[in-house]
Amino acid sequence: MKGFEHKPATVAIWLSKRTKGHINVSIFGINKDLNENKSFDLRYIQSIYEYFNAVLINEMDEEGRSLELGGEFILQPNEHFNNLSVNLSLSVVQVPTNMYNKDSAIVNGVYWSEALNKVFVDNFKRDPSLIWQYFGSAKGFFRQYPGIKWTPDEHGVLEFDCRNRKWYIQAATSPKDVVILVDVSGSMKGLRLTIARQTVSSILDTLGDDDFFNIIAYNEELHYVEPCLNGTLVQADVTNKDHFRDRLDKLFAKGIGMLDMALTEAFELLSNFNETGRGSVCSQAIMLVTDGAVETYDAVFAQYNWPDRKVRVFPYLIGRESAFADNLKWMACANKGYFTQISTLADVQENVMEYLHVLSRPKVIDREHDMVWTEAYVDNTLEDAQGPVLMTTVAMPVFSTKNETRNKGILLGVVGTDVPVSEILKAIPKYKLGIHGYAFAITNNGYILTHPDLQPLVMYRL
Repeated sequence: MKGFEHKPATVAIWLSKRTKGHINVSIFGINKDLNENKSFDLRYIQSIYEYFNAVLINEMDEEGRSLELGGEFILQPNEHFNNLSVNLSLSVVQVPTNMYNKDSAIVNGVYWSEALNKVFVDNFKRDPSLIWQYFGSAKGFFRQYPGIKWTPDEHGVLEFDCRNRKWYIQAATSPKDVVILVDVSGSMKGLRLTIARQTVSSILDTLGDDDFFNIIAYNEELHYVEPCLNGTLVQADVTNKDHFRDRLDKLFAKGIGMLDMALTEAFELLSNFNETGRGSVCSQAIMLVTDGAVETYDAVFAQYNWPDRKVRVFPYLIGRESAFADNLKWMACANKGYFTQISTLADVQENVMEYLHVLSRPKVIDREHDMVWTEAYVDNTLEDAQGPVLMTTVAMPVFSTKNETRNKGILLGVVGTDVPVSEILKAIPKYKLGIHGYAFAITNNGYILTHPDLQPLVMYRL
């Protein structure tokens, strides 16, 4: 939109200047100081350091004492945040339910990212129109400002994982074409097939609107999970991903797994689709979900992927047995991928996330601080005179700048903020549009960001 060339929105200014400057300096500098300090003792920090956990703040045990990682956290209603009770001086940290609150990686990350409190507060003082500011860590924790209490569901579960959010995925990785191969041979019966289905579903969670994918099940034959989409890839939007998830229940294990045939199909599919120019035209990957491989299939890789290795291979070994692990590890190493073993359903989500670190490395090494904007969505926590506020999220990746890790491409996380669409409209130079003119904005994926006739549907649960 030309309006941004003349009068940038205040939030855009914050992310393009404040984030590249103060937030990057804070995160990179603190991380560098902590990790280069020879006297830094992580076990000591883990034993004494406590942070404000978004779920545990202001919670008491049966004896009336504050819970660990909780404590007194002052919350006051604020009109700017729809009279929600918030703390304008501090941020809170949310950790996914399936992760340990005091895991060393979590505590370390929370510790050095605590300096963001000052950055967030300064940003809000400089620009009071800002709403939520946050940092999503590659380790899984989510730091949010202003601080607010989070409430789990009736089962005590918080499903939110920042690494599954669109703003995180789009900022952390480049667009990608992905073929998921699922072993449905007889050895995959029972729990293994259940874990395989959940693994595929979790992989789908990590795909965004810039990505394209398809799922192929294999035994003695190839079975496209959606037969109507044989030989092509589809955009990883919510509708397509949900449709494929429903089809996963129709997979049944029988017969013998012919992995060479499946790999050949995957490579040819990626090659043919790339030639059409309709995909991501960027990264390509094969996700292999299986309970083993009897050989390394180097002949297939030599024919389709070597020496350029344009397609990364990520094997997921299902089950506790490791008899065929070496073959799968070799496939990953020989094709610039990553090997993971998933033994139980509880292992699925965290292990699936590992491939994101690999795919983010080129962006990290090349220092690509690209800002991304998500499509518009309704934020039910904030309302104006017309009802729930229409929002978009702007985010950018945060990289490690330590000298010893500079060439390893370590992604620390993603920083972002929510932007009301109304703020974007304020930047439009209306005097240039004419009396009958109007402005609208669409994302690169065809989603309407703002339009005078846009009427978002809001569903309320009674």
